[in-house]
Amino acid sequence: MTWEELNFLCLNCTKCQLRKGRHNLVFGAGVRDADVMLVGEGPGETEDREGVPFVGRAGQLLDVMLEIVGLSRDKNCYITNIVKCRPPENRDPTDEEQQACIDWLRQQIELVKPKIIVCLGRIAARELIGKEFKISVSHGGIFDRNDIKYMALYHPSALLRDESKRPETFLDLKKLHRLILDVCPWVLQ
Repeated sequence: MTWEELNFLCLNCTKCQLRKGRHNLVFGAGVRDADVMLVGEGPGETEDREGVPFVGRAGQLLDVMLEIVGLSRDKNCYITNIVKCRPPENRDPTDEEQQACIDWLRQQIELVKPKIIVCLGRIAARELIGKEFKISVSHGGIFDRNDIKYMALYHPSALLRDESKRPETFLDLKKLHRLILDVCPWVLQ
């Protein structure tokens, strides 16, 4: 499947009710063959309006976090979400909505072929690392799945709500930087 075919299928998806309330499909952004991929939970209001993931306040914080480790959505990473349409009132996507969209994400992962996937928040971590994943316990840990290294960070929105999580997130970002240097150092050149 090509990017264009996948985007078309996603745009015309009717697997769940989220499609009815969206303004724009929020498919993904960044370098399509990046070695580092970031996956959030779902688009918010600003993302829904613009059709691009992580462009609101949380996205601005994410850009700062990426800069700390030498990443940029324009140069060396790809960013997407579990669900591609905004849940009403920015609520968490339900299990049913996540399952309706998971094949789109799997196709994106197959096309990108990342070496590292960073889960942004508990919802992405539970879907990609394991259903029992607890972000407050296992953030910053490194997990191997199908020849891909996975790591979970607190979602930037959580860091905006609770600044006390920022110091441990900074340490997690240092771990991510070391992981990139170990797995795919050319990304940072």
